[in-house]
Amino acid sequence: MVKIIAIVGMPGSGKSVVASHFKNQGLPIIWLGEIIISEVEKKGLMLTPQNEQLVREEIRAKHGMDVCVQMALPLIQEKLLNHSLVIIDGLYSFSEYKTLKNFFSHELLVIAIFTPKALRYKRLFFRKIRPLTAEEAELRDFMEIEKIEKGGPIAMADLTIVNDGTQDQLHQKIEIILTEILHNSSLNICSN
Repeated sequence: MVKIIAIVGMPGSGKSVVASHFKNQGLPIIWLGEIIISEVEKKGLMLTPQNEQLVREEIRAKHGMDVCVQMALPLIQEKLLNHSLVIIDGLYSFSEYKTLKNFFSHELLVIAIFTPKALRYKRLFFRKIRPLTAEEAELRDFMEIEKIEKGGPIAMADLTIVNDGTQDQLHQKIEIILTEILHNSSLNICSN
């Protein structure tokens, strides 16, 4: 039985839109990126993508690539005491995936949100929070794939949702999956 849904995908794919939809359905969200932001603030640094990257690499070098999941495990377990389903927004590294899979086994469902690169870069350019130029977006893609193992969780996802349409279309796809999970019916391996 699925108890944890981890949302994975490259920047601009729609992970936060999916997480917000789940949150609007009353499900608790754990955003792993919040751990890095908290560490940036503890160091008294300005909250910038560069400082987030610096702190992310520093904390992972010191405590391992799965440090964010390790730090989030108590919160995940706490949320499961009062909720039958918990959402993790942004599983970033393959090590994080392996730790979650080891800890929760068949209770973990990983959903990859896939959006074509050109559309992701367009969304990143126009987003209100931390917009990126196409050049910055490409640099971030390379950094996340090469330095933080981001491709691993995407490759190992149980379901893949193609997000190349409207937010309403994405919400409809998520609702189908959520309905299947909540009604314990079998899930398709790939969702378009």
